[in-house]
Amino acid sequence: MDKRMIDFIRALRAAGVRISLAESQDAMYGTDMIGVQNPGYFRSTLKTTLVKEARDQHLFDYFFPLFFANNTPPLQNIPENLSPEEREMLEQAMRSLAGQMQALKQLLQQLIDGQPFSDEELNDLGSQSGMSNANEMSQRPWFERRMSRQAGLQQLQQMIEQLMEMLEQMGMNQETLDELRDMLQQNAEGLSDQISNYVGASLAQQMADQEPQPKPDLLDVPFSRLGQDEIDQIRDEVRRLAARLRSRAALRQKKAKVGTPDPRKTMRANMRYGGTPMELRYRTRHVKPALVVICDVSTSVRYCTEFLLTLIYELQDLVARTNSFVFIGDLVDISMVFKEHEPQEAVERVLNENRPGYYNTDLGNSLNTFRQDFMGLVTGKTTVIILGDGRNNYNNPRLDIAQDVQRRARRLLWFCPEHPNQWGTGDSDMHEYAANSDGVYYVSCLRDLANAVDQILVDG
Repeated sequence: MDKRMIDFIRALRAAGVRISLAESQDAMYGTDMIGVQNPGYFRSTLKTTLVKEARDQHLFDYFFPLFFANNTPPLQNIPENLSPEEREMLEQAMRSLAGQMQALKQLLQQLIDGQPFSDEELNDLGSQSGMSNANEMSQRPWFERRMSRQAGLQQLQQMIEQLMEMLEQMGMNQETLDELRDMLQQNAEGLSDQISNYVGASLAQQMADQEPQPKPDLLDVPFSRLGQDEIDQIRDEVRRLAARLRSRAALRQKKAKVGTPDPRKTMRANMRYGGTPMELRYRTRHVKPALVVICDVSTSVRYCTEFLLTLIYELQDLVARTNSFVFIGDLVDISMVFKEHEPQEAVERVLNENRPGYYNTDLGNSLNTFRQDFMGLVTGKTTVIILGDGRNNYNNPRLDIAQDVQRRARRLLWFCPEHPNQWGTGDSDMHEYAANSDGVYYVSCLRDLANAVDQILVDG
């Protein structure tokens, strides 16, 4: 039992549940005191000692029966539920299926007798299906289907129908036929459940046998591979990241050694030399950037937009002003939302009010709306940031407007989460937008995004 519990804890850790050594020991001590005679108390003891967060409860509930439940489903011995005449009729019908594949006929007989798969049969099916190469629970449905095909459960349904037709022709009454079909179907579902339980238990054991893999830093996980738990963690991380960027910006300003000479600071610093200006002091005036941010909120870049907007508005004390817009099919001004709400609440409102739908991404049309209604926001002191993958669904990219924005602004920068190898493929106009900008940042993860924002703050 101790070995089983250790494997269970290792499998939970491999699935992402944080369990410390002390918590593992608590689980061992607790089950020693409670015992295994009462399954409910045993399960509650493990869950109480091992699970700390509500989001991990479903993982515990998923893995527990794979380690501590009887994975052999109960099957009915069908002949015991039939009269002697009906049993004779069933045996005669089975003999009439002699032309069928012998393996399928044996499987049907196994179904009638209510015999589950043996451990040897399951191991053979698993070996034929390549179970030894599996290492993730996400592969479970695929291996279940593969083992079911190897066992012949899908073809078995056709043979059951043939058997029913034959018994009907032999004169078995309809009520008995219906009961027989129900019992066969229940036994077939039991065999299918047995395969499912075998695959789940095998994968759980293989996960437990693996050495724990170090998790990548959350800042380096590509946006395209983020799971829901990781997204929630990143939302918490953005505030801490903004605080670090704010501290770095303040430190850079403090340590600046160039700029306009400051006579007052110079005289004060050189009092020890009798007023002789031996050491010069400078007036370090950092120019805060004025930003215009235009973000794609279509499905492919939605999380990247969420984190960029949160980061920028958490750093508003380092920015002169920010005007923000989002687009899918057309441009929407969201600046007022951030003036009325805290950054995280504002981002949530913006994304809820601008959901992806039937309309396709059209940056060209959005740029046209920007030129008509908001081009006055762009001056020689403005940094314009466009976040998107440059995919226009074959609409007009309006490169002429992008060129006009670049000429009017201090600089036009792109934040693109798609790898440069994909630019210009399919409906991508990113290669042409890049040629009409002052720079492109490839932002595939939160670290890339933070570094890009940091660079903009450096060169205010």
